[in-house]
Amino acid sequence: MSEQNYASVEEYIADLKAKLDKNPECGNIYYNLGMAYLSQKDFVEAERAFLAALRNSPKMAEAYVQMGGLCMRRDDLEGCLNYNIQASKVRPFFAVPWGNIGFVKLQKGDVEEAIKALIKAIKLDPNFVQAMATLGSAQFMRGNVADALEPLNKAVQLQPKFGPAWNNLALCHAEQGDWAKADECVRKAQESGYEVPPEFLKEIAQHLAG
Repeated sequence: MSEQNYASVEEYIADLKAKLDKNPECGNIYYNLGMAYLSQKDFVEAERAFLAALRNSPKMAEAYVQMGGLCMRRDDLEGCLNYNIQASKVRPFFAVPWGNIGFVKLQKGDVEEAIKALIKAIKLDPNFVQAMATLGSAQFMRGNVADALEPLNKAVQLQPKFGPAWNNLALCHAEQGDWAKADECVRKAQESGYEVPPEFLKEIAQHLAG
């Protein structure tokens, strides 16, 4: 089911609600309703729908992931982590929650656990660009610049407009003293719309000026 088949999101939502009247215990319909509300940025109704989806379909990993995303929106790292852990338990081979677990662990400063979760995410989905970029950040934070370069380079090969990965590559090259390469990477980051920290741009310019 997709809202693309409807004249408007409102029409799609109305149809989903009509379907729920006939089938009030269908987790999938609640999930689709939650996604429709998300597209309208109605986060309160989206959360209500996802929770209803989970009440009716407690093994719906995607709904746990969406709930984790809503928690992240309000800076509830613990809630985000817990929902993604639940998702990973009901669907252990689903890469997305492992990537999210890695991201939250990194935000909480637990670099080693972040790296474990991110490596698992990438094993499950070898093209998981977001997880690669986050793994690069984690390895850089641990001081493993060489280990950071591999996932970051792969991330930008797969998605050349992924600004955060270009920025992290620039940090790695700066750490290695290759300021020309760092400059090249920050330009790519900026081209993708990523806001590179001004102090980092200034540092690169100073080194290039000699």
